[in-house]
Amino acid sequence: MLGKALLWASTNPLLAQRLPRYAFVKRATRRFLAGETLDEALNEAARLADSSITGTTTLLGEDLESEEEADAVLEHYLGALTSINERGLDVEISVKPTQLGLDFSVDRTQERIVRLVEASANPVWIDMEGSGRVDATLDIYRSVLAKRSDAGLCLQSYLHRTKADLETLLPLDPSIRLVKGAYNEPASVAFSKKGEVDQNFVRLTKMLLSARASGGKGRPVIGSHDPRMVGETTRLAYELNLKKGNYEFAMLYGIDRAQQGRLARGRHKMRVLLSYGPAWFPWYMRRLAERPANVLFVLKQLIR
Repeated sequence: MLGKALLWASTNPLLAQRLPRYAFVKRATRRFLAGETLDEALNEAARLADSSITGTTTLLGEDLESEEEADAVLEHYLGALTSINERGLDVEISVKPTQLGLDFSVDRTQERIVRLVEASANPVWIDMEGSGRVDATLDIYRSVLAKRSDAGLCLQSYLHRTKADLETLLPLDPSIRLVKGAYNEPASVAFSKKGEVDQNFVRLTKMLLSARASGGKGRPVIGSHDPRMVGETTRLAYELNLKKGNYEFAMLYGIDRAQQGRLARGRHKMRVLLSYGPAWFPWYMRRLAERPANVLFVLKQLIR
């Protein structure tokens, strides 16, 4: 019930407009957001690098009103790539297709993403959004992958279709970041029980690790804070005789920093998502819904 309430809040424009104005809300989110500017996010990336943790950045914001806004987002990311290169940071960018105009034109969105991958020294990741946009996002990714083999895609374990989608992608040697998923989807589209989502997450993780162990070149990136999913990943890797450098973990900035540090010190590849920008409210609500246990952590921060 709590998860559903948080997902509802993530789509409420009135809450998105009003709640971020309150000081107590800003206090609750400060630990989970690298900042509202690119420079703040890159400063945190530089700090994390001292602990052998690499970064991925993403500009928050989803609902565009015009193609011109999508062009502005493209220019922002092109500038971000320049800043990353100038600072010599091991930072990748992850982009939402809707931010680059997916709801207006699939072809122009693809063109914008291709410009980004061509301009980037590091791999570019394409985020997955709601279920209604999966087919278009997969088509874009396949086209981009033909131009840049290290481009990555996010897949969500809570969707019924994801296993079949992954099976069709694996022959292309894709880099996949696997997450549980955090959009409000009907039971006909997504698993409704946490146990089912977790079971599918482990199943998909095994598929990704097995492909890499069999000589695949794509990067398996396991995006979860759940210690059980982390444990299952390391167990599967051990059984497949897959060395630590051949897979990696991805977690959100500010959540379970102790676990992130332990993995990095244990010579696992650890990459942290550094989200920034003023339009953070829907993203933040979905992150809480993805693992409602995080709500308790937020309340503790407020009390402190």
